[in-house]
Amino acid sequence: MNRSNGSPSDRSKTPGGRAAPSASDFLQLNTAEAPRGGMADWLARQVRRAVADGLLPVGSRLPATRVLAAELGVSRGVITEAYRRLTEDGHVAGRGRGGTVVVAAPLASPAVPSGRARHDVPSGSSPLFRTPPGTDVFDALRAAPARIDLSPGLPDLAAFPRAAWLRAERSVLAGLVPSDFGYGDPRGTPVLRRAVARWLARNRGIAVDPEEVLVVAGTAQALGLLATVLQARGISRVAVEDPCSLGLRQHLRVSGLQAPPVPVDADGIRVDALRGTGAPAVLLTPAHQFPTGVVLDGVRRRELAEWTRDGGLIIEDDYDAEHRYDRPPVPALRSTLPDHVAYAGSVSKLLAPALRVGWLLAPRALHAAVVDAKRFADLGNAALPQLVLAHLMESGDLERHLRLLRRRHRARRDAMIEAVGAHLPGAVVHGAAAGLHLMVTFAHGAHDHADTELAAAALERGVKVQPLSWHAQRPQRPGLVLGYAASTPTDISEGVALIGSLLR
Repeated sequence: MNRSNGSPSDRSKTPGGRAAPSASDFLQLNTAEAPRGGMADWLARQVRRAVADGLLPVGSRLPATRVLAAELGVSRGVITEAYRRLTEDGHVAGRGRGGTVVVAAPLASPAVPSGRARHDVPSGSSPLFRTPPGTDVFDALRAAPARIDLSPGLPDLAAFPRAAWLRAERSVLAGLVPSDFGYGDPRGTPVLRRAVARWLARNRGIAVDPEEVLVVAGTAQALGLLATVLQARGISRVAVEDPCSLGLRQHLRVSGLQAPPVPVDADGIRVDALRGTGAPAVLLTPAHQFPTGVVLDGVRRRELAEWTRDGGLIIEDDYDAEHRYDRPPVPALRSTLPDHVAYAGSVSKLLAPALRVGWLLAPRALHAAVVDAKRFADLGNAALPQLVLAHLMESGDLERHLRLLRRRHRARRDAMIEAVGAHLPGAVVHGAAAGLHLMVTFAHGAHDHADTELAAAALERGVKVQPLSWHAQRPQRPGLVLGYAASTPTDISEGVALIGSLLR
């Protein structure tokens, strides 16, 4: 008599011919709960949920694929596929003989309120979208519970290189002397300014002396410092692209600057319209315009160069230029117009916004005034994160992290494009070649509601998105701005499908 080897074909069958469900002590998994044909996806979801709930803390080791396959009565390939998806999501990592280990926790999924089924028809009445967005709208949106977050501007926080950061931090601390813990240069630590200068030369084509680099607490502080200096010189208007990031407009206005809109077309900002505003300065996102994704073309760059000859100042927000997939790199405006461009960048989209580390390159005529403004704003940023970041830049760890992100983001971008094609027929996708988000527009009359109502209905069903109208000052086609960097392909597909169901 042959003995059973534990494979599904040898197990007892249900009356319908399907293998009887099996279970495992690991997370009390029961294959009876898995949908037909979706075992790997179901298993990945169970592990992901356990990590988010704290049942599997960071450092936990998952069962060997062969062991778990035998316990669940499935093929080893099913377990391998589930682990592969978790690895791509950044939640687990293979450690060779050490097995597969949890390395990062996803955002916890909030519970569905009792008494309400997940698929109840929403009213679209979220208070976030009833009135024009206020200054605290992004704080409120971040705090709103959701199962799937497709907010633009949200990087893959689960991918933060914790091990590399810890190694760099230990190395930095071991080499510090007591005087390094005192007040430093308000421009930033010399070692980071040198590292940033090299990084910008390699990755953005900008030749800059480290003495010109000013370390700031992200683009937000860069804009605040420039606003202080410009107002002291009698400048009260900084033109902006339209559409343009609502957050950037808010920073300008809170700083006391007006932000007249300038239309953007397929080639970038309309320089003729910029001249028409009479504004002496303009805020641009030329490498990957937010939110349209348009790249500023060569003709417009030459027109902008002519505009600066009359004294115009360009503030270049290079917010996500490193994230590109299907096109060659686009040189920064600062690389060709150093005397007329104030260039701002940060690691918020590359590592994490919580680090609050960025840089500002002011034109020579404004540099001293900007340094003074920085000195009296905060006496300089925290030194330790600067030194650790410099170590990552100089060691090559940051380059390696960027390559990993590009592969992961490309897969997630592709998943979103595929989901839009499947679930949002007639929608137009913009800005897919680079960045961390897509803009999706609908034809006028494609649905009966404003994009704010669609965003509100999606939020009530557990999916966060931003309406295009938030980012526009003039009337635009209805649309959504959808981020994909922080969500798994499975969540992206589910979120877009829900939006499609709302439109239908």
